[in-house]
Amino acid sequence: MRAYKCLNQQVIASGEYKLVPIRHEDRYKIMKWRNEQLYHLRQSEPLTKEWQDKYFEETVSKLFEQQEPDQILFSFLKNEECIGYGGLVHINWIDKNAEISFIMGTSLEKEHFKRNWSEYLSLIEKVAFEELNLHKIYTYAFDIRPSLYSIFERNEFKKEAELIEHVSINKNDFHNVIIHSKINKEI
Repeated sequence: MRAYKCLNQQVIASGEYKLVPIRHEDRYKIMKWRNEQLYHLRQSEPLTKEWQDKYFEETVSKLFEQQEPDQILFSFLKNEECIGYGGLVHINWIDKNAEISFIMGTSLEKEHFKRNWSEYLSLIEKVAFEELNLHKIYTYAFDIRPSLYSIFERNEFKKEAELIEHVSINKNDFHNVIIHSKINKEI
C-alpha cells in the first residue's frame, strides 16, 4: 500500500468500511464509474484507459510524495472490496479548507446511496479534521440530486451557498450549484 507523507494514519476504518490511499488496481473501476456518471461531474468527456493510466502515473503518483498535495485521494472499501473513491480536493493549506469529492459504484446508487454517502462522510471527516487539522470541509454539488442534501444535513453539514444557474449540463441546460460545509469544532 502506498502512503501519503501528509498523513500519519493511512487507513481510516469504521466497521466494514474503510478509506485507504487510492489503489492503482482500482483505476479502471473508477474510470468506468466516472464515465457512467458524467452528468454530475466536472468532467466533459468520457475517460479512456490511456488517459486514466497517464493520470495515475503523472498526477496521482506524485501526490504521495508531497507534504501539502492539492488533493488526497482514497479507495473506499466495504469488506475489502472497492465500492467507491473520493478524497479531499482543491486543498487550501493556508486557509485550511478542502472540497469533498466522492463517487460510488453506479450499481450501488439505487439501494445504498444514503448509507455509503454517510459512511464516506464520516471517514473523510476524520481525515480532514483529525489527521490534517483542517478548519473547514465543503461540498460542491450540481442541483440535480436533491436526495444528497438531506444526507449532508444529517451529517451536520450546513447549506452555505447556492450558485444560481452556475453550470451547464448538456449545452445550455443550466443548473444551480449547492455548497454545504462543516467547520472543525476542535480547533
